[in-house]
Amino acid sequence: MTLSRRTLFSLAALSGVAATASYPGLAIAATPAEWYAPMRDAIAGLPESTATAAQVRLTRGADRWDGRSGVRDVHSGAPVPEHARFRIGSITKTFTATVVLQLAGEGRLHLDAPVRRYLPGFLPSAYDAVTVRHLLDHRTGLPSPAWPDGIVWQVEHRFDRYTPEELVRLALRGEPEFAPGTRQNYTNMGYIVAAVLIRRVTGNTYAEEIERRILRPLGLRDSSLPGDDPAIHGPHAHGYQVMPDGTLFDVSRWNQSSTPGSGDMVSSVRDLDTFMAALFRGRLLPAAQQAALFTVPEVPDHETGGPATYSAGLTKLVTFPDGRVVWGKSGSRYGYKAAIAGTPDAASRVVYSVNSTDAKSATDAPVVGRITMAALSLL
Repeated sequence: MTLSRRTLFSLAALSGVAATASYPGLAIAATPAEWYAPMRDAIAGLPESTATAAQVRLTRGADRWDGRSGVRDVHSGAPVPEHARFRIGSITKTFTATVVLQLAGEGRLHLDAPVRRYLPGFLPSAYDAVTVRHLLDHRTGLPSPAWPDGIVWQVEHRFDRYTPEELVRLALRGEPEFAPGTRQNYTNMGYIVAAVLIRRVTGNTYAEEIERRILRPLGLRDSSLPGDDPAIHGPHAHGYQVMPDGTLFDVSRWNQSSTPGSGDMVSSVRDLDTFMAALFRGRLLPAAQQAALFTVPEVPDHETGGPATYSAGLTKLVTFPDGRVVWGKSGSRYGYKAAIAGTPDAASRVVYSVNSTDAKSATDAPVVGRITMAALSLL
């Protein structure tokens, strides 16, 4: 099989469920055959120094398995609540891409039209060739804002507020990374511009359109776009970040307005599984736009020079020797790391959330690696 460079935190197991059984420190569903044992063992034993909690939902056909491990917070030691909510980070991009693809299906915009047609004067002339499709598959060449390094600055500024327009202006202080369309570089910027585009085309914010077009029709009651509200409302496990002095800082409350349309949503494994199933099965998009979900542009990756791996809103994660392909999306915010993954027909799916104590680090918590290996053993 081939693995993309970001696959190791983007997969988990795929299969089914029956009755509930007792397992020390773990809320878990069990079947007599215990086919799920690799995943059960993968998430058991939390909290540990690199992660305080984990949730997993696995689905294959009519079968489903749910597992939870760890604690709601490190002070009370209470277990992770059922249907706990968490920050989904860049999985937000899949929701935003879905809205843009819906607008294309309605004829209100065209994927291969230049962004300047809809946002005249919004981007400098160096980006005149950027198309709507480029926003979704990371081929804009737009740089990212140059934030100060270090978690201390991030924590001190966690309640700062930004608008999408402000973030684009910050980014444009840098030089283009490459000629639009010629390479792929994964960043938030295309989706921040997409948030502005959605408002210009519809008259509503991207959050209002996601709510109207996806959350309400699918009954996703655990999901929200908090805007400037730093809180996670409803049941949730706290997120923590290890600080330079080794202490854990509770980062559950954090204004996510620095990632509009690209990383600011809150959801649950239940809601993300429902969304993924509906999206992959074509319930949300016409056929022509559905194809964009599973089409990776034939350009090199800007960082590695290898083949591109991102489509419009998803990532091509794994190709097995028998030709099976797994698609999905991962995301992280401080205190939270999550992923969705599944076969294109959604017959097999996985959603997980890990409360990592260093979620933005290039090195994943060991539990993420254990989830990945369990997934590969069960696929």
